[in-house]
Amino acid sequence: MTTAFDPIVLGGMRLANRLVMAPMTRSRAFGVGAEPTELMAAYYAQRAGAGLIVTEGVQPSVVGQGYPDTPGLHSAGQVRAWRGVTDAVHREGGVIFAQLMHTGRIGHPSLLPEGVVPVAPSAVAAQGRVFTHEGPKEYVTPRELGEAEIGRTVADFADAARNAVEAGFDGVEIHGANGYLLHQFLADNTNLRTDGWGGGVEGRIRFAAEVVEAVAGAVGAHRVGLRISPGNRYNDIVEDRPAEVYTALLERITGLDLAYLHLMEGPDRELTSRLRTVWPGTFVLNPFTHPEVTGPEALGLVEDGSADMVAFGALFLANPDLPRRLAAGGPFNTPDPATFYGGDHRGYTDYPTLTA
Repeated sequence: MTTAFDPIVLGGMRLANRLVMAPMTRSRAFGVGAEPTELMAAYYAQRAGAGLIVTEGVQPSVVGQGYPDTPGLHSAGQVRAWRGVTDAVHREGGVIFAQLMHTGRIGHPSLLPEGVVPVAPSAVAAQGRVFTHEGPKEYVTPRELGEAEIGRTVADFADAARNAVEAGFDGVEIHGANGYLLHQFLADNTNLRTDGWGGGVEGRIRFAAEVVEAVAGAVGAHRVGLRISPGNRYNDIVEDRPAEVYTALLERITGLDLAYLHLMEGPDRELTSRLRTVWPGTFVLNPFTHPEVTGPEALGLVEDGSADMVAFGALFLANPDLPRRLAAGGPFNTPDPATFYGGDHRGYTDYPTLTA
């Protein structure tokens, strides 16, 4: 029987185990120009025992930033700064992918250069508020992307992937989930287009598929993963036909032979099983456990064949030595939500590890 502690080959790389550190925004890129810091390098290096680390969302362009103090991968300075992170993880024997995340309509002009506003497939504002340096602000109506701009955005993802490889990352994960730009193109209430980038299923999946194809062409499909969250209503998303749309998306990109598919699961386990069947490659599952964090019981998803790898979020945040703790059956540090976003080393690099 295969267990989560067994090695796995991913994109030609042998991973020590099947435990994934899920991407988690931490908003601590206080360096000049949205550059990662030495503290971030320490944070990721502490967690190098994961079979695979996926970083927090990294914007592929200036306009792709939706939260304060999140890092980018679109400038030479950012590439140099990320090299400090990847070197630190590799010294500890870890494998690390950068998650490329364009937030689309989720953001605010105060987080962007003067005169720049968030963009989206259609000019539809999200309901809710976003945190900024001046406090919470209502989402604004985004500017609809023109067709030429869509092509430029696809190219931005490919350029950011090349920058990631130059910065020493082992690969990239494209964020197609959680109500951000790729998800906005896929969803019914955020994509009202009637051109070739909207309307029916083929139009809805086109942007996500072309981003995946462009990134795979830039750095090699074996270095590329895709994260999706079918039916997830986070960030004011509505999807009427997730099974149809996501099946079509996976069928279009199956032939690329990507490193993996990363599913952030909703409450519909039947849909998870269907997509697991459609996807022929490595299947990473971040299981639905709301309102609880993903815990040790998720290890059984590898044992019963529901997934090839399992992703842990908040538990990895609070337990830098999580693989060791899972193998031992605990104990586990409790995550502190007050320190999730922004701040210093507290609640970031000061969670204790097990003593011998």
